[in-house]
Amino acid sequence: MAHSLKPGATPATASAGPNQPKLDSDAVWEARRDLAACFRMAARYGFEEGICNHFSALVPGYDDLFIVNPYGWAFRELTASKLLICDFHGNVVAGEGQPEATAFYIHARVHKNLPRARVAFHTHMPYATALSMTEGDPLIFAGQTALKFYGRTAFDRDYNGLALDEREGDRIAGAVGEADIVFMKHHGVMVLGPSIAEAWDDLYYLERACEVQALALSTGRQVLPVKPEIAEAAYRQMREGDPDSARLHLASIRRQLDTEEPIYRD
Repeated sequence: MAHSLKPGATPATASAGPNQPKLDSDAVWEARRDLAACFRMAARYGFEEGICNHFSALVPGYDDLFIVNPYGWAFRELTASKLLICDFHGNVVAGEGQPEATAFYIHARVHKNLPRARVAFHTHMPYATALSMTEGDPLIFAGQTALKFYGRTAFDRDYNGLALDEREGDRIAGAVGEADIVFMKHHGVMVLGPSIAEAWDDLYYLERACEVQALALSTGRQVLPVKPEIAEAAYRQMREGDPDSARLHLASIRRQLDTEEPIYRD
């Protein structure tokens, strides 16, 4: 299902030179480790699908370079040093290998067209993907966890097959609007965030909300949404502390991995 980036589709891999960016700072390595931790924990939770899903984050200090997983590696295999740094033209400016084709065409265009999206997590995680396949809007704002996403979701209804050129990436970016969560019809979900911690927090709680909704629907009884005025108030309460809560959430998964899978840091 995954596709390699075709030779000649983008410029050749960039070579070192006097104008190359500085990519070995402490901030860049911490971003690599944060992202590697997210890959590892996503694998534990079953959020990934083979070698087909992708997480990316703009490099600290740059608006035109992004960190992304290399083609051919499962989430549970990834470490900080295995991640690639690419530009928006397909040049790999740090790391060995190349991005998967749909990873490049989706993530490069999302980061380029939506500067606020410093982080983009795209998965086919089961419950969110299942809801993207159903009639109507995927998320019902019926459970408290779902209210974290009240007013923050978009639904890309125009599935056009695999994203193997810039046009599809541009179309997906255009469907996002002001949303942070994009359900992609017949496909999966993308979470956009200003930081790795906030994207991880949203990804985790989104799948939990979708899981609970699927369980509620499986009863065959009507799922009752929260009244809009209460949903809005609860959303505002949750969002007030979200950045700090997300930071602590990421710190907690790194502590777990430091004990159980410290190789993620390498």
